[in-house]
Amino acid sequence: MEGKGGTHSAIAIDGPAASGKSTVARMLAERLGLIMVNSGAMYRAVTWEVVRRGIDPSDRGAVAAMLDDVEIACGIDGMHSTVTVDGRDPGAELRSDDVNRAVSQVAAVPEVREVLVAKQRAMLAEGDLIMEGRDIASVVFPETPYKLYIDASEEVRRRRRAAEGQSDEVGHRDRLDSARKTSPLKVADGAVVIDTSDMDIAEVVEAAVAELRQRGWFEREGAEPAI
Repeated sequence: MEGKGGTHSAIAIDGPAASGKSTVARMLAERLGLIMVNSGAMYRAVTWEVVRRGIDPSDRGAVAAMLDDVEIACGIDGMHSTVTVDGRDPGAELRSDDVNRAVSQVAAVPEVREVLVAKQRAMLAEGDLIMEGRDIASVVFPETPYKLYIDASEEVRRRRRAAEGQSDEVGHRDRLDSARKTSPLKVADGAVVIDTSDMDIAEVVEAAVAELRQRGWFEREGAEPAI
């Protein structure tokens, strides 16, 4: 599926843990008046249910089997994506240490990715959007010309996680996400890399806007004027 759904287009933002991609995506979405979709929250929601049920996240067969016994609903509330599990919103538990430790294993299960990628692509029917994650430009919307890869050094990302009060082992997650066979974390063909290590968030957003302008985002029919 392309990153253009009829009159709708997608900006794809990928990057490793704590690179700042979620914050950049949110601020860009607010600035450009777009729907912001956090694909990571979807994988975390599935992981939350795996943990809640006491399933071993390394048991791919058990994780895949669980998908037949659970309803993962992904939707839009205003200009933001939502996710519920059997009608329950996991809320802040999506960022729990248990979920942090298990999410890379769960996200590597092909059946999980197949289910969630289909839901992510379907969201383009709702309007122009920004979607952030790890395989958005390479797998979900490979044909979109609007591809950004937000990066930062491992040390900077580790400090950011610590400042948030989380014990996420970003380097370990990077290696797991990059080595998985299904939809590995990588810089997609045609994506521009923005290294945020020595930039504040305002500078990153300006760099992203400049890249989108260069790629013609603001010249599309019906697009908001360049700002």
